[in-house]
Amino acid sequence: MSRLDLARPFLPVRIAVLTVSDTRTMANDTSGDILAARVEAAGHVLADRAIEPDDAGGIAERLRSWIADPEIDVVISTGGTGVTGRDVTPEAYDRVVEKKIEGFGELFRMLSYQKIGTSTIQSRAIAGVASGTYLFALPGSTGAVKDGWDDILVWQLDSRHAPCNFVELMPRLKEHMK
Repeated sequence: MSRLDLARPFLPVRIAVLTVSDTRTMANDTSGDILAARVEAAGHVLADRAIEPDDAGGIAERLRSWIADPEIDVVISTGGTGVTGRDVTPEAYDRVVEKKIEGFGELFRMLSYQKIGTSTIQSRAIAGVASGTYLFALPGSTGAVKDGWDDILVWQLDSRHAPCNFVELMPRLKEHMK
């Protein structure tokens, strides 16, 4: 159940969107377009957007650059979370994530199961934190992007969401680095 406490202020976060694909360009990146539009419609800042080929090293390098950028609070990627040989987004995330957010993938698959049944088992959607930046990896289909944003991220990235949300934890994400 998701609910907003309208007595709390809305705090926009700065979100970078990464599409992982060997075939997409900015001209035909429908999943990236949907995600970017939803980020802005929710009142957040689209801090950056890029497309990286299905290469774990390149994906990890892009993630590292955004993690190091103080103008980016959150990275959401789409694509490369399946089980084929070219799907390497989770492996790239493993190279940079300091703390996994196990419940994200579990919740994504639970919600997805209600729509696509057992096919959701093919998704390796994951999330984590690195140097105070949230990282979320969604599958590349437009349906998965909509489900991940509309059913999970729009709520957890809203500072008004009660009883708790990811935004209120942001000031504490780097406590271990002090």
